[in-house]
Amino acid sequence: MRFFNIIAASFLMIFAISAQAQQSETAQFYGKEFETTKKATTVDQVNTMLETQDKVATQLSGEIKEVCQAKGCWMKVALENNEEVFVRFKDYGFFVPTDSAQKTTVMNGIVFFEEMSVEDQKHYAQDRGASPDEIAKITTPKKLLRFEADGVLIQD
Repeated sequence: MRFFNIIAASFLMIFAISAQAQQSETAQFYGKEFETTKKATTVDQVNTMLETQDKVATQLSGEIKEVCQAKGCWMKVALENNEEVFVRFKDYGFFVPTDSAQKTTVMNGIVFFEEMSVEDQKHYAQDRGASPDEIAKITTPKKLLRFEADGVLIQD
């Protein structure tokens, strides 16, 4: 009986380790780990809150459209209603894999509106590999929905 208990305990331990490995292959945290809410905030809710506040602490989810190809230091995420949010990482404290485009993400942090200068737009266009002609067409500042993430969960 004791031998059977040892075998059963070993089997359960191997099964638990295997299950953890499978879970980490399907979703990976970058930055600070966080508990996901059952339903992330919608763009309409964010826009309403930003009418009365400068910044809102929340979680957003969507599909990653672009990632900085130099380091993974920023990303653009498509939200519902064809909205897009530009995401950087708090204190430049972590990066995401450069091959993360087309994956689903949940982001935890602060959302706000920001005017991006022509210089910054050109810098980010260069990071994503834009041609010199595309970069030259950037001539005016742009108001963007921005997100400063302290943690990101990317699902494969």
